[in-house]
Amino acid sequence: MRNFLARKNIEFSLRRYGIETMNYMTLGLFGSLIIGLILKTTGNWLGLEWLIEIGGLAQAGLGAAIGVGVAYGLQAPPMVIFSSAMVGSLAISVGGGPVGAFVAVAISSELSKLVHKTTPIDIIITPATALISGMLMAQWVAPYLGELMRATGQTIEWAMTLQPFFMSIVIAVIMGMVLTGPTSSAAVAISLELSGLAAGAATIGCCAQMVGFAAMSYRDNGPSGVLGVGLGTSMLQLPNIIRNPLIWIPPILTAAILAPIGTLVFKMENIPTGAGMGTSGFVGQVGTLAAMGGGSSVWLAIGLMHILFPTVLCLSISWWMQRRGWIKPGDLTLRT
Repeated sequence: MRNFLARKNIEFSLRRYGIETMNYMTLGLFGSLIIGLILKTTGNWLGLEWLIEIGGLAQAGLGAAIGVGVAYGLQAPPMVIFSSAMVGSLAISVGGGPVGAFVAVAISSELSKLVHKTTPIDIIITPATALISGMLMAQWVAPYLGELMRATGQTIEWAMTLQPFFMSIVIAVIMGMVLTGPTSSAAVAISLELSGLAAGAATIGCCAQMVGFAAMSYRDNGPSGVLGVGLGTSMLQLPNIIRNPLIWIPPILTAAILAPIGTLVFKMENIPTGAGMGTSGFVGQVGTLAAMGGGSSVWLAIGLMHILFPTVLCLSISWWMQRRGWIKPGDLTLRT
């Protein structure tokens, strides 16, 4: 059986599903829902109706983008990848959310790989298997998964209203660590439909990781490294974290300190699309403006909680740890 699955390129592992495929699903999210948000927001600011329309169309393609991303991440045959666009679209349309779409497409892709190139009419059998199995999963399983994720997100938001101090710390630290880790914080936030103060805390945690690591690593990587980590992803520092886990302490502590301030003092909120993005492409800041409006107080809160405070606090903690020899020069150097 192991040899048969290997010939069919089917691998049940954390790396294949939890890292590779999840990351490709995130690219699908960014190529549809997230970039659509950026275009619509920019269109609203500039009064450009055509840009707003393009953004809306991009967001409407969420299911297809996730389907293609998941199938591609599973290294499915081209016919299966193309069919997965329909499977993902149906899963989203029935309320399955990103997780429902992920599961429906993953199951249909793996089943299709089993029958790929096993019959003379492969051009019919393979996509038919993908569509039939995927549509069944989208109809029977995806809605329940979507409801489960929404209920979980609502529970988190409910707990946030009861214990904003402690819950803001928990959300900020966990989401920030997920952002820097090998999985996708954006996919988690969108799947849970995090919004309001919970999403605001998640954004602060993500910004603490990205801006914090960017500031800490300036001496080792220069301006290009700062831009790569600060506007790209703090995941670039993951190999260095594996070498010296202590370098993760300053961003984590920064998130834990700033989250209650952002929640209780600045009342910072966000929308699901921006909650798990931090400063990546400034999506987190665009989402904050969409949730809270574009007033001067909101811009000030963004500048302080997303940029200035994470920079100062993370540098201070890092300096203290360097004085004790826990963090050394070169520990944050990006290696290609």
